Amino acid sequence: MSHDARGERKFGFWMASALVVGNVIGAGIFLLPATLAPYGWNSVLGWCITLIGALCLAWVFAQLSRHLPDAGGAFGFMQISLGDGPAFIGAWGYWVSVWVANAAIATGAISYLSRLVPGVETTAGVAPILTCGVVWLLTWVNLRGVRTVGWVQMATTIVKLLPFVAVLALVAVRLGAEGTGALAPLDPQALSLGGATAAATLTLYSMLGIESAAIPADRVENPARTVPAATMFGTWLTGILSVVCCSAVVLMLPAADVAGSTAPFALFIARSWGDWAAAFVAICAVVSCYGALNGWVLLSGELPAAMADHGRLPAWFGIRNARGAPVRAVLLSSVLTSALVLLNFSQSMASVFTFAILLATATNLVLYLFCAVGALRLMRRGAVPRSLLLVFASGGAAVFSVWALYGAGWSALGWGAVLLLCGYPVYRLARKATVTV
Repeated sequence: MSHDARGERKFGFWMASALVVGNVIGAGIFLLPATLAPYGWNSVLGWCITLIGALCLAWVFAQLSRHLPDAGGAFGFMQISLGDGPAFIGAWGYWVSVWVANAAIATGAISYLSRLVPGVETTAGVAPILTCGVVWLLTWVNLRGVRTVGWVQMATTIVKLLPFVAVLALVAVRLGAEGTGALAPLDPQALSLGGATAAATLTLYSMLGIESAAIPADRVENPARTVPAATMFGTWLTGILSVVCCSAVVLMLPAADVAGSTAPFALFIARSWGDWAAAFVAICAVVSCYGALNGWVLLSGELPAAMADHGRLPAWFGIRNARGAPVRAVLLSSVLTSALVLLNFSQSMASVFTFAILLATATNLVLYLFCAVGALRLMRRGAVPRSLLLVFASGGAAVFSVWALYGAGWSALGWGAVLLLCGYPVYRLARKATVTV
C-alpha cells in the first residue's frame, strides 16, 4: 500500500484484486448449484453467457480506467461521456444497489451461521439483531480507513476461496480416475436457448462486483495501471472458478440431490471427505459473506463521496474522518441497510435475500449500461482511443445489461425506478447549492 499527498493509505494491485474477488464471491455462489441443477448442461451455457457479458463489462471498466485515470472512477466516466443527469442516475442507482445488496449479504451470512448454530433462526429476534450487528461491525472496520479494509479483504478472500480449491481438487481426482464418465451425459437435444437464458439469469447476480476496483479509483495506487489489471484479473479468476466449480457440482452429482440440497458445495465435498465438509463450507461461506460485505460497505461510502466531490451530491456526503473514510456516507448507507433488513424480517430470511438480490441487480445494471454506452460515445469523440476490441466489448456489455435488466423482472424494475426517482430532489438540491456557490 502506498500513500497519497495527505498521507492516506491506498490500495495496491493485490488488495484491489481482493476487492474485486471478495465483492463478487459472496453468499449466492454457494447456493447457486441447487437452483441450476434442473438445467443440466444448459447451466454451463448460461455460465458462458454470463462470463462473456462480465468480461465485456470488465474490459470497458479497465479501458476507461486506463485512459481516464483522473476521472474519479465510474461516476466520472459517466459524467464525462453522458453528462451530469445520466451520471447522477447511474451513480445514484448503483449506490442504492450497494446498500440494498448489503442487506442481502448480511442476511446470507446469518443464514449460513444458523446452520452452525440452529438457535439463530428459531429464536425470535436473534436473526435481525445479528444481521444488523454484522453490518455495523464492518461499518466500524471501514471507518478505520482503507488499510484496515484492505487487510480484512485479503484475509477473507483467502478463506472464501478454500471451498473452490477443494472442489477443483476433487474434480481433478474424479476426472483422472473416471474420465468424462464422471460427468452427466450430454444430450444435445436438451440444450436450448430458453434453458441457457434462464440459467444465465440466475448466474448474473453471482458476477456483480467486477467494477469494484473502478468505483473508488481515487483510493487506488496508480489507477491507470492498477485498476485495469485488478479488474481483469479478478473477473477472470472469479469467472473461471465459478463456471468450473458450479458446473462440476451440477454435472457430477445426481440432479435431484443437488436441487434438494441447502449446501450443494458441502454435499459435493462430503461425498469424498465426509460429513465434516458441511461445517467447513458453512464456516467459509460465513467468512465469504463478511468479506463481501466489508468491500461493499467501502463502495457505499466512496461512491457518494466522489459524487459530492464533483458537486452532484451535497458536500455533507464527502466529509471524511482523520483516517480518510467518508464517515457520513458510510454511516447513512449502513442505516439504510439496517432499515431494509428490519422492515423485511417479518418474512423468512430466504424471502429477504431474494427480494434484495433482485432489487440490487436491477439498480446495479443502470451503471453498467451507462458506462458501456459512455465508452462508445467517448471513442466516437476521440476522448478514448478506438479499438475493435473495445467497440465489441462496449456493444456486448450494453446488450448484456439491457437483457439482464429485462431478466430481473418487472417487480424489481418498478421498485428500482421508485428508488431512482427518490434521488431527484437530492440532485436538484446539490445543483442549486453548486449554482449558489
